[in-house]
Amino acid sequence: MTEPAALLTAAIGGDRRALSRLITVLENTDDRLPTILADLLTAGRGAHLVGVTGPPGGGKSTLIETLTAEWRSAGRAVGVLAVDPSSPLTGGAILGDRIRMMSHSADTDVFIRSMASRGVLGGLAATTWLAAAALDAAGFDPIVIETVGAGQSEVEVAALADTTVVVEVPERGDEVQAIKAGLLEVADLVVVNKGDRPGADRAARQLRALLSPAGGRIRRAAPPVLVTSALERTGITELVVAVDRHRAVADQPERVLKRAEGRILRLVADEARARARANPEWATEAQAVAASETDPLSAARRLLGLPS
Repeated sequence: MTEPAALLTAAIGGDRRALSRLITVLENTDDRLPTILADLLTAGRGAHLVGVTGPPGGGKSTLIETLTAEWRSAGRAVGVLAVDPSSPLTGGAILGDRIRMMSHSADTDVFIRSMASRGVLGGLAATTWLAAAALDAAGFDPIVIETVGAGQSEVEVAALADTTVVVEVPERGDEVQAIKAGLLEVADLVVVNKGDRPGADRAARQLRALLSPAGGRIRRAAPPVLVTSALERTGITELVVAVDRHRAVADQPERVLKRAEGRILRLVADEARARARANPEWATEAQAVAASETDPLSAARRLLGLPS
């Protein structure tokens, strides 16, 4: 069994097979993982993390495939992490996004990894951010993170990505559906995909109006709204330019600080979960909560050794 430290060293050196095995170690939260976390998280080269989210059926995977082709034509190595929904019964997933991006399968400068959400809410898998760190260490830039695509609550990606792209479609529904809180409020860029269909330009105009300062939808500069057709490969160059331009915004100190805080809190949460489950009283406390003999908050504080 190859040690994670050796896999990390090989991945940094360009070994794609080692990178794949390293991400598997990260996904499985291997017991040896703590020995490399510090090295993994400091090995990054400052890759641009681009989150792509939006409702199912919006063409996110096809859009990412065309974006990847555009970046590759400029000589850039592209990493893609595509999160797919998991079965609530088995925990398994049909990792279909990799199938949709098969046109890049022979390109060693494109690394596509599908990840099962494993029941985690918010559109990402629990270890997506660590997999992104591994791709960063291996020299991929940009790194695209595609969320599950299960609805309007997938805002977790905004805490991880430098640039968040929200994909909408002309047939989304009425205007009330479009203005619901959530995705649009975390968007750095909004893309009306399937622009070859009727109503795309109208949908883009409505979104620009909703997101303008006069629309009162968000209290910051309105994100650009672009129209693309991944199928006809139109508007893709303009989207790449917009994503690359936003990198300067993402590098502003206050945004960098906010993402750093989010990553620290994520590690705090992971560490707290691990400590609680490792406590010998875990099963006893869980049974007590199940029997309504204690409350979950008190149980959690005892498991973490905190004062009641």
